[in-house]
Amino acid sequence: MVRVADGDAVFSPRLAGFVLDAFGTSPAEIADDELDRLSARELEVMRLIARGYSYKEVAKELFISIKTVETHVSAVLRKLQLSSRHELTKWAAERRLL
Repeated sequence: MVRVADGDAVFSPRLAGFVLDAFGTSPAEIADDELDRLSARELEVMRLIARGYSYKEVAKELFISIKTVETHVSAVLRKLQLSSRHELTKWAAERRLL
């Protein structure tokens, strides 16, 4: 967890939902049950991919291999029942996760 060592906070998807709710994001805007399907790492990868990062850029940012990024993206798409990066970006934007 390099990000934690660098001083970044790490939240579970459920806790992130509570924090967002506290700052005025309505529960309808973020479906906790959908976020709960994702691991913390999948959520990190999903956000970077949705922001337009390439697999290589995500791998470099998170200190993982490109193959691991591909595996996480596949898992995210499967768990959220999406079929492309474009759908993933739209899904994340609608929920203000970018």
